[in-house]
Amino acid sequence: MRSLRRSRHGAAAASEPRRRYSVAEVPRSLGPSEMTFYRTIHARECPAVRIRGRLIVLAKAPDDMVGAALNAQAIGRAADRMPGGGVA
Repeated sequence: MRSLRRSRHGAAAASEPRRRYSVAEVPRSLGPSEMTFYRTIHARECPAVRIRGRLIVLAKAPDDMVGAALNAQAIGRAADRMPGGGVA
């Protein structure tokens, strides 16, 4: 989720990774609809901060969500390989 920013002198240049995103930017990169992402924020599954009426998502939050999903899938696959399907 990198983007181009304009420097003080107006030249577009690749800069350091972004630290925050608007709610509209996150679904474009992850795939769900904007409304689904608003619901995710409302359910407190993804932290967001309201600044002057606008919701801002820290860049770490979507990365953490993706990491958690990948980890859950890896745990699910490991449980599927256990005798009895991982059920005790």
